[in-house]
Amino acid sequence: MKVFLQSIIAQLLLTPYIAYRGQQALPNKWSRLIYVLLCAIELIIFLIGYIFSDHIPNDMLVQIQMICNTWFFSCIYIMMPMVVIELIRLSNKRKPWLPQYITTHYKATKGILFLTIAVAVSTLMVHAYNNVANPIVKHVYINIPKDGGKLDSVTIAMMSDTHIGEVITRKYVEKFVKLCNAQNPDLVVFVGDIIDYEVLYAEKGKVEEVLQQLHAPMGVYAVNGNHEYRANIEAKRRWIEKSGLMLLSDSVVALADSSFYLIGRDDLVNYMRAPLQELMHPLDPNKPSIIIEHQPESLAETAMNKGDLALHGHTHGGQLWPYTILINNAFECAYGSYRKGDSQYYVSCGIGSAGPPYRIGTRSELVMLHITFDKTKEQTQ
Repeated sequence: MKVFLQSIIAQLLLTPYIAYRGQQALPNKWSRLIYVLLCAIELIIFLIGYIFSDHIPNDMLVQIQMICNTWFFSCIYIMMPMVVIELIRLSNKRKPWLPQYITTHYKATKGILFLTIAVAVSTLMVHAYNNVANPIVKHVYINIPKDGGKLDSVTIAMMSDTHIGEVITRKYVEKFVKLCNAQNPDLVVFVGDIIDYEVLYAEKGKVEEVLQQLHAPMGVYAVNGNHEYRANIEAKRRWIEKSGLMLLSDSVVALADSSFYLIGRDDLVNYMRAPLQELMHPLDPNKPSIIIEHQPESLAETAMNKGDLALHGHTHGGQLWPYTILINNAFECAYGSYRKGDSQYYVSCGIGSAGPPYRIGTRSELVMLHITFDKTKEQTQ
């Protein structure tokens, strides 16, 4: 979450502007003084965290980041109506068109707008927090038209982008594990970005003890994400394995007496990772293949190598509107089910969050994949 402390330019621009415009809408000098003082305190706290981040105790830094990053996210949504109001004001100044009631009751109008924005953004942030704190179970039904050997179906619990760290703490992971176990999956897969940045927060909270409680008869598997390559990857690798997760790094396992293959690709941050063709070439093409890979950048490669199903994360679905719009345009498939040729895909928006625990326009999800193996069924385009 330290990356969000780098928003210094936005903080230095947005906080003073919101303080300046906001105090103009308040009715008396005491309310204006208190409001400006609160904005100044937030900015001072931010600057302390930004300048002395390497010297402040971790627990204190987490609190600083939570306060300042929550305010920063709020600023984004405060600025949207403020920009509209500013444009209306300038337009009316150039050529008056607003109703006379508004112009003659200008102070009251500003006060009402201030209160409306404050209540609306506060409500929005509570909703955004709830979208992370209470993940949904997303049921996805997929048929792979191949013989599943001893299996006619398998249920896979898919979790991506847990981002365990300063924000996604043990209490969140306990909720994830409880939710997952309640679905009675045959197999659990973690599709990258298990740790947010430093592993020390997971170690301090003994989060590995929680992950060890996951129940799945076919096992619990994981792949690296780009965040695993931030800070100490070897320490993260050891912690992941200590948590009871089998890390697949460019490797393949044959599950249920070789009824189907689970192919785990390393993240593309590792430019030395093996090509998918190299991993799939030795495999029996008549058996179902399920690929888990963090970033949804290799859809064409999966289709070329006739992978049956690929599971991805990374995008967060954009996490916060309007960033969701940019993400949808940046990826061939940024969220949900997709098909390319004979290959099928599911890109999850993730069960955790990057930075502060807020989602607007997305919802944290545990994905339950109900997969059937029936070679008599043809895929519909």
